[in-house]
Amino acid sequence: MNVIKPNTGHPPLGKSGVPGLPRPSAPAHVISDDAEAIAVAHRLAADFVQGAAARDRDRVAPVRELDLFSQSGLWSINVPRAFGGPELSYVTLCRVIAIIAAADPSIGQIPQNHLGVVAAIRTVSDPAQQTLLFDLVLSGLRFGNAFSEFGSKRAADFETKFEDAGDHVIVTGRKFYSTGAIFAHLVPIVALDDQGRAWYAIADRNAPGLTVIDDWSSFGQRTTGSGTVILDRVTVPKTHLVPGYLGYERPTADGAIFQIIQAAVDTGIAKAAIEDTIAFVRTKSRPWIDSGLDRASDDPYTIQAIGDLTIRLHATEALLDRAGAAIDRAVSDPTSESVATAQLATAEAKVLSTELSVYAASKLFELAGTRSTLAAEALDRHWRNARTHTLHDPVRWKYAILGNHALNGVNPPLHAWS
Repeated sequence: MNVIKPNTGHPPLGKSGVPGLPRPSAPAHVISDDAEAIAVAHRLAADFVQGAAARDRDRVAPVRELDLFSQSGLWSINVPRAFGGPELSYVTLCRVIAIIAAADPSIGQIPQNHLGVVAAIRTVSDPAQQTLLFDLVLSGLRFGNAFSEFGSKRAADFETKFEDAGDHVIVTGRKFYSTGAIFAHLVPIVALDDQGRAWYAIADRNAPGLTVIDDWSSFGQRTTGSGTVILDRVTVPKTHLVPGYLGYERPTADGAIFQIIQAAVDTGIAKAAIEDTIAFVRTKSRPWIDSGLDRASDDPYTIQAIGDLTIRLHATEALLDRAGAAIDRAVSDPTSESVATAQLATAEAKVLSTELSVYAASKLFELAGTRSTLAAEALDRHWRNARTHTLHDPVRWKYAILGNHALNGVNPPLHAWS
């Protein structure tokens, strides 16, 4: 079993289960506006990129980095103003995630479900529950996730259930792809009630019966901790039981929000791959023997290819912004039309970000040359991360919902993958 190695006081991870991290000793910062969010993201990214290759190579847990990230205020940027949060735009939220993911896409991915659950709480919780849970987020607590299950027939098929026990529920099941659960303070669990409806049961990370196992062995996104969570009669107070299913019984932006954050991660991966391609060609690549040139960066075919990548990146970033703006409108006024518009715009961004991240990470080696494949360069991480992360949901189905809407006027389905 692979083991994520800590880079700060965190116990070694292994088969016996991973202990939870301490809660923050002070409340997190609250971001004031969009400009501050972008500035903070750039500052953190400049730090995170320094150790990204080593963390990937050695599976070093980004504990210090996550503490800086969540305490910076960037994990509460979609908490509503009415509850003390910044309530920044989803355009800004996606730009933040793309900036962080360009530095280290594992760190960029880890808050995805946290931010999605914050959005769901806004959509489906009553004011008392919103006040309680948003206060926890503003205090600096991180949500992980225990959503998906390994080996089920479809992604939305869940065997994890909860029993009603008065003022609390008891949750039993087994989860996989539990990104961020290792590093979380609270773990939202997708569990079914006796009517088959899916709720988020938000358990304490150190709750008796909740065991996190570090068995994530993917070749990419290696430090997300996306392994197993075992739930053996875990007690969750009803104050922390969020009716997630309500977000998909009527038109809401919840599914698009989960999806657009994935697209932002892929956009960041693409941007990093392109920037590393340019840097390598400028400083290390040799011109081809037949070119008659002294510098690889003067090769006209390489210049054309970099131009093509640049255009594709700018198009992807523009679609990401467009989708974020559509989500903002759907959050403000959730109608069948506004939600479908947000879903369709997000699907377009998801298609381009997926295809560009894989393409750019592969094109890097073609343009940079054989030397770029050496282990010391650590450039293979871009392709491994892109190929792994873009498997979350198949873009062929994004093409399908876009085409079906254009041809037949059929709106996308309402679920967390759309």
